[in-house]
Amino acid sequence: MSSETHYFIGIDIGTGSARASLVAQNGEIKASSTKDTITWRDQHDHRIFEQSTNDIWEQICTAVKDVLKQSNIPATAVRGLGFDATCSLAVSDFEGNPVTVTKGGDIGKNGDRNIILWADHRAEKEAELINSTGSIVLNYVGGTMSLEMEVPKILWLKKHMGSALFARCQFFDLPDFFTYKATGDNTRSFCSTTCKCSYVPDKGWQPDFFERIGLGELVDGGDWKQMGAARGQVQAAGSPVGHGLSKKAAEELGLVEGTAVGSGLIDAYAGWMGTVAARYTENGQLSHVLPSLDESRHRLAAVAGTSTCHIVQSREGVFVKGVWGPYRDAAFPGWWMNEGGQSSTGQLIHFILTTHHSYPELEERAKQEGKAIHIVLLDILEKLRLENHVETYTELMKDVHFYPDFHGNRSPIADPRMRGSIVGLELDSSIADLARKYYLTLEAIALQTRHIVDSLNAAGHDITSLYMSGGQAKNAVMMQLFADTCGIPIVLPKSHSEAVVLGAAMLGRIAAQGVKEGEDMWKIMVEMTPPGTLVAPAAPPKVKKLLDAKYKIFRETIDIQKRWREQIEEAMH
Repeated sequence: MSSETHYFIGIDIGTGSARASLVAQNGEIKASSTKDTITWRDQHDHRIFEQSTNDIWEQICTAVKDVLKQSNIPATAVRGLGFDATCSLAVSDFEGNPVTVTKGGDIGKNGDRNIILWADHRAEKEAELINSTGSIVLNYVGGTMSLEMEVPKILWLKKHMGSALFARCQFFDLPDFFTYKATGDNTRSFCSTTCKCSYVPDKGWQPDFFERIGLGELVDGGDWKQMGAARGQVQAAGSPVGHGLSKKAAEELGLVEGTAVGSGLIDAYAGWMGTVAARYTENGQLSHVLPSLDESRHRLAAVAGTSTCHIVQSREGVFVKGVWGPYRDAAFPGWWMNEGGQSSTGQLIHFILTTHHSYPELEERAKQEGKAIHIVLLDILEKLRLENHVETYTELMKDVHFYPDFHGNRSPIADPRMRGSIVGLELDSSIADLARKYYLTLEAIALQTRHIVDSLNAAGHDITSLYMSGGQAKNAVMMQLFADTCGIPIVLPKSHSEAVVLGAAMLGRIAAQGVKEGEDMWKIMVEMTPPGTLVAPAAPPKVKKLLDAKYKIFRETIDIQKRWREQIEEAMH
């Protein structure tokens, strides 16, 4: 093997695991290793989810050593690494030692449980206070700040921690913590600070906002040392952080001191980076056209797992009610991004299946037939389709209407109080009913995806295709339903599970090559992204008409739920 061959390591810190992948310059993944991480819950408070940066770092180090061993590639051939992580709040002291975030006697003292996970909903009251301010900060989160963002959580910590203990804390969005851990350099990323920490594009931190909500001490005379990112200490994705890997981090990872470390991305944005530059195969033919950077404006990335994030880039900032952003420089210098999302998608499918009376029967049948549960459900749906003499599964469900916000609405309504509903229920708890409800759930998720795409385009975006990654990209029936419902092609990645970690590896290459311009970053993405597969809309006219009618009813359901809520609130006063 030539000593000139360069490799890059992507490190993806997900909700339940940390993954490292060793990637060649052409985007080929040579080795991957995934290690589970610990999440602590509170049996007395379902809103609590906590993790540990020490635990995650330990798993990262093991995974990186694993990929070097698997691939038999020397550490000297690794030229750069990049991190992506969930948008969770990590807390340390000024020496980088973890600070406990668990309510009780140890909060604010040094201890392992120092991450408030993204899914933690303890800061509801703090988010309500922030949303009552009318601050300019809210303009960049679709008008409403989510309780999952970092500032509500920091405010919660201040309320539960002694002032002397609070003053010794540094606060990080998780990707920034790990570039700090790897390099010893406290520089923050535009992605983390603007998307999750209330750093306003083009304007920076807003002292009046922090003072108004009771976090005035963070201003620190304009030094913002607890938040970072003051006085230019903030970088676009992939910019080299500090002097690369510190001696200590290099030893722990089994890599070389000084190896380039790229400024990080939130996991969904790494998914965007690892998918949207793909060429695609249609009817077995690879498209010859290399996508231009301008083409990125038309490609919405959807990272679809437990929940779903939707990310799109634009040359100018586009304000979309109920959609986060616009965020400047979050990935590319000078470009803007919006982020939509669905709070519960993969989780909702799992819930609908596992809470149904016939789920044990479905499990038993899958076991007997040696098939995956989803395949058995499709077999049942196919039998129902033939028995009912209809062309498609959509026609089987024509009289049932499902609204999917069991866990509140992230986009485009931005209302955590929204709830789910099903209209058209029958006295049926059979396995056939379970199969119908399964398809109905896929349909509802597709209708909501159209609602998000329509809202983005109505506000000024021009989205003409959807680039998928995550577990749902494996579900062919669901992907066709997305294409038919939204009326745009869906592009599936070569590997549904590797798009995010590939995006992180690209950050390592951007850092190693010192790339600064968007055009050059895009060229790296095009070179490293394997071709995807295009799924074109294919609904017969009758079915398209039916999906359009169901979409109209879907939108009406939102208005009805809000009206009913008002009527109940009036009755209760």
